[in-house]
Formats: sequence, C-alpha cells, structure tokens
Amino acid sequence: MNGLGTALALTPAADTTAWLRSSGLEIVLLILGAILFSRFATYLRDRVTRKIDAGFRSSDALVRSEAAKHRHALAQVVTWVVLTVAYVLVGMEVLGRLGFAVGGLVAPAAVLGAALGFGAQRIVQDILAGFFLITERQYGFGDVVSISVTGSAEQAEGTVEDVTLRITTLRNADGEVITVPNGQIVKVTNLSKDWARAAIDVPVAASADITRINEILHEVGTRAYQDSKLQPLLLDEPSVMGVEDLTVDQMNIRMVARTLPGKQFEVGRELRVRVAAALRREGISETT
Repeated sequence: MNGLGTALALTPAADTTAWLRSSGLEIVLLILGAILFSRFATYLRDRVTRKIDAGFRSSDALVRSEAAKHRHALAQVVTWVVLTVAYVLVGMEVLGRLGFAVGGLVAPAAVLGAALGFGAQRIVQDILAGFFLITERQYGFGDVVSISVTGSAEQAEGTVEDVTLRITTLRNADGEVITVPNGQIVKVTNLSKDWARAAIDVPVAASADITRINEILHEVGTRAYQDSKLQPLLLDEPSVMGVEDLTVDQMNIRMVARTLPGKQFEVGRELRVRVAAALRREGISETT
C-alpha cells in the first residue's frame, strides 16, 4: 500500500516535469525567440537605414533629405507589420502548447469578431489612413508638420518622430510628445516638404524711404547667401517682396528665403538679426 501511494503521489509531479521538459520548454523557447526576433528586426531596420543613407550619392541635398525621410517612415511601418505578424503567430503556437485547440477557436473568434466589428472600425480606419499616409508620402520621419485632428480645436504641431500604420508621434517645441491616431487626421500642413520658406516682415515707419530700405534688405540677402554658415541652408538668394501691409503709422516690408526642409526657422532667426543690425547702422528704427 505504501508503495502504491508513493507511486500515485509521484505521478502528478512526474507529469508536470515531463510537460515542462516538452511543451513548457517549447513555450519558453518561443517567447525567447519572439523577443530575440524583435530585437533583431529593430537592429536590422536601423542598420539598413544607416547603410542606405551612407551609400546614397546625390548632388541635390534636398532630394536626399526627402528620400531619407520616406525611408525612415517606410522602415518603421514594415518593422511594425512584421513584428505584429510574428507576435500573432507565436501567440497561436503558445496557445496550442497550453492545450487550447486553435482550430476550435475559429468559430468563437468569428462570433467575437462580428461582435467587436463596430468597435474595431476606428482601428481599421487608423490603419487604412496610415497606409495611404505612407504610400502617398504626405510626411515622413523628421518632417515638421501641423495636423488638424477631429474633435480638437487646436492643431497638433511638431516634428514627426514615429509613423506606424495606426498612429503618428510628434514632438513639439516644448519637448512634449503628441500621439495622433491616423484615422482622426483631417488635414496635414507639411512645413518641410521638398523645400521651405522663411518669411520676415520688417515693420518700419510709414514715412521711411522705401527705396533705401529695399536696397538695405537686398544687401542683407546677398551677404547672407554668400555667408558660409547660411549658404548651405539656402536654395537661392533671399528676395524682397515689397510692402506687404500698410497703415497710417507703419508699413511691413516682406523678405523671403527658400531653404532646405525644416531649416526655415533657423534661417528666419538669423536673417532677422542681420536685418535689425543693418537698419540700425543706417539710423532706421523698426517700429513695434
């Protein structure tokens, strides 16, 4: 009797040990494999992107910048899709090792899918919108954008840090991270697509000599285009558009410069400093 009791007591432990050595070990290996595959896919994405950027040869820095932004966005989306598929397959395999009949879950899954169909409409909408955002190259990694979002009076503005089929992640000037579902995007204003423009309005007194001010601004634009610091950021010499606004007391003279994508803010700040210094040397004061 004692021997029989001992055998019965050891049977569950033996079964557990056997399961751990077979299915349990396989589950652990599957999970570890999924983690390693995720790290490898991310590493491969970063490596391929860096290699393409390093091997790209073009005299047009503008085209190179746009191509790089699209490659970044495409690499992120492809990696996201591949990892999602991998996680789903690993999850099904783990369920099978745990004793769940995956084939028998087809009918309940269909019923559950129908029940959740209305709730999943927004997810499907986000994914479809993300697909067209990527394929149409509306914006990419590193672009400066302003996005109108459904149900929000304020626009989401910032630099694109991540793009997937479902969401777009921005970082604004204050360092805050903004996450926008792609399906809720109504309008996108891309401030760094192909080229950008820095516009500087110079307010001066209405009685000032317009001809002389235009000459000063032209000189500032010419010197800026010849400057070794600004010239690589400019696509052509800054130009003076003329009087943009006129009131009884003052007038605004607009100066514009075409820049590389995303460099309009840096160029605009530098031109304002140069314009203010040039007007001050001539004894012409800007109005406020």
